[in-house]
Amino acid sequence: MCYNKKVINFSIDKCVSISHFKKWGLGGILLGKLSNSFQLFAAFFKIGAFTFGGGYAMVPLIEREAVEKHHWITDEDILNILAIAESTPGPISINSATFIGYKVAGFLGAAAATLGTALPSYLIISVLSLFIMQYKQIQWLAWMFDGIRAGVVVLVFNAVLKLGKKCPKTKFTIPLMVLAFIGAGLFNVDVVFLLILAGIAGVVRQLTVAKKAEGGEV
Repeated sequence: MCYNKKVINFSIDKCVSISHFKKWGLGGILLGKLSNSFQLFAAFFKIGAFTFGGGYAMVPLIEREAVEKHHWITDEDILNILAIAESTPGPISINSATFIGYKVAGFLGAAAATLGTALPSYLIISVLSLFIMQYKQIQWLAWMFDGIRAGVVVLVFNAVLKLGKKCPKTKFTIPLMVLAFIGAGLFNVDVVFLLILAGIAGVVRQLTVAKKAEGGEV
């Protein structure tokens, strides 16, 4: 599965359409999925290796790679995937990678994207654990990470702005966003609980609109 169906290229910068391999039978389909899985691994490995500050700091990079660069998913997809990733167990970055990978290349794609996201952190932490005591005493490294943490705030804020622009703005969604922000920011309400409530509110609203439409009121 791939949005750019005109390109057949095995470089990590291009998207390979599995439909082009169908004429080669099952082996061709598998080859297409392997190629896409390699692209997914490379893209998410890069995201995992150069992102500091946790899952939310990865959101703008995931959007750039998956939506703008490779066209694996659409702007609407990224909003839906982030909502699902936040409401399911596990880090949002890993969950998002798994969903995107599965959408592009099935199980192989999900495994490749997930491994690509997690592997850089595993390797870095494994190396740091060998000399963690010495690392604590290196002052310039502490200063460097102070600066990185400040940059992470900008990345997260940038993600909020970009996703906010793509979110539908109606008389229903705007009050819902404000209430969710107040609940999470001021009262520390669990995000999963807020997502569930927002989902229920959306269903109730649509059922109400449909009922009014059937009655000729809308």
